[in-house]
Amino acid sequence: MEISGVSLIAGREGSKTGSPFHAVNPVSGEAVEPAFFSASQQEVAQALEAAQAAFLVWRKSTGTERARLLRTIADGLDAATAELVARAKMETALPEPRLKGETQRTSNQLRLFARVVEEGSWVEARIDRALPNRTPLPRPDLRSMLQPLGPVVVFGASNFPLAFSVAGGDTASALAAGCPVVVKAHPAHPGTSELVGRILADSLQSCGAPHGLFSLLFDSGFAVGQALVEHPLTCAVAFTGSRRGGQSLMSLAAGRPNPIPCFAEMGSTNPVFVLPGALASQTREIAAGLFGSFTLGAGQFCTKPGMVFVPNLEETELLLGELHRLTRDSTGFTLLTPAIAANYRRAIEERALSCGVPAGRVTQTSGACSAAPVLLETEIDAFLQQPELSEEIFGPTSLVIRCAGREAMLRAAEHLEGHLTATLLGTEEDLAAYADLVAVLERKAGRVLFNGYPTGVEVCDAMVHGGPYPASSDSRFTSVGTLAILRFARPVCYQGFPQAALPEELHDANPRGILRIVDGISNREPF
Repeated sequence: MEISGVSLIAGREGSKTGSPFHAVNPVSGEAVEPAFFSASQQEVAQALEAAQAAFLVWRKSTGTERARLLRTIADGLDAATAELVARAKMETALPEPRLKGETQRTSNQLRLFARVVEEGSWVEARIDRALPNRTPLPRPDLRSMLQPLGPVVVFGASNFPLAFSVAGGDTASALAAGCPVVVKAHPAHPGTSELVGRILADSLQSCGAPHGLFSLLFDSGFAVGQALVEHPLTCAVAFTGSRRGGQSLMSLAAGRPNPIPCFAEMGSTNPVFVLPGALASQTREIAAGLFGSFTLGAGQFCTKPGMVFVPNLEETELLLGELHRLTRDSTGFTLLTPAIAANYRRAIEERALSCGVPAGRVTQTSGACSAAPVLLETEIDAFLQQPELSEEIFGPTSLVIRCAGREAMLRAAEHLEGHLTATLLGTEEDLAAYADLVAVLERKAGRVLFNGYPTGVEVCDAMVHGGPYPASSDSRFTSVGTLAILRFARPVCYQGFPQAALPEELHDANPRGILRIVDGISNREPF
């Protein structure tokens, strides 16, 4: 496929009148051709007007039609894997196996949502039949189900050029729910974004779906993103990125004359608690697992374990010695962009001073996007007194916090803000002895792990990728897994409607055979 460098607006190419920018190869530091042109305010409006027109059609589409489109996109991604991987590697420096796996994950989650909408029960249909003879007042016939919100604006993520970008989980779940999507491509990998965008546009045409269901807009700055969120036709926003970026979008979405939901996943520090039983029996294994997790993907995962709480025991010195050895002996890493690398170095210097480590010992790197892995240590009292030690650092680093005992770990857990994940490493006896710690972490994280590592997010029905603020903007929802579709729908109740005027999912005969709650009982039976 040819890369044009222009936005894709409802099946047609945008203009080259906007300010140009290039992707940058993180290894060489050189600009990657071609130039990309920022979308205009007029093109923002055109994309959303086309999306609204498509919504009026697509909201009535069947699960079969939506599933066909999602599978067609997935097939297109699979067929273009080699081309996508080659371009993404050039723009991100991520290794080829990682990018191949990410491409497969992207097509797999499209097929997962195809299965969900084809089966149909996700609409949560509920029926309370009329009770005309009830006293003292009769009950009318009431039927409700989820209906799509409308045009959704999706922001591509820097660290997942495929799985959390143009055709990623946000786009897949929005299209599955019946919503058109306008994607604001991430400027770090615009070529990859355009290639995927063309696959989506071709899939729409192949399936006979409205062209306005998808648009892709470029911009190296913030003007296009702000215009998209503030446009009156936008009904929801999905974002994966930094806390600062997410909070800005949340403010824009809430400050509109008609506020809209902003589903922002803003990362977290993902605390790990090493409990005494595991420390005594698996010291070296834990060191290897922790190091592998906080350096995986150069530490650029939102689920990276950024702080590790350990008890002050004899085995702790062996654990930390092994962790420091692994960190010291490791080769350096290449981060995604010069800005991310500069922010990492600056944050490490500040954190090192807070932990009493000379900054010069932890910043020996060369190259605009290079980064050295860093392991820092502090004591629980210092941690509790310095809130900045809890802040996420995007890159290959983690902070070890020494705790005097069980009560100190509980204090640390209560001190935590919201996180995507929290991990316990221990024995079953540890788990029973620290039940109160588990209870605290249930309130602090969206996913609680036992004897595993948080990097790696399975795409499945049970997954929760979200958490209490500031990990995400709304802890009731997830951005990964089939429950992600619920972000882009709202309940609508129909009172007293005749059968012919009701959605098919609410007909007495239940022609789709979906699971419904009828007069308080879950079943798939017609009546």
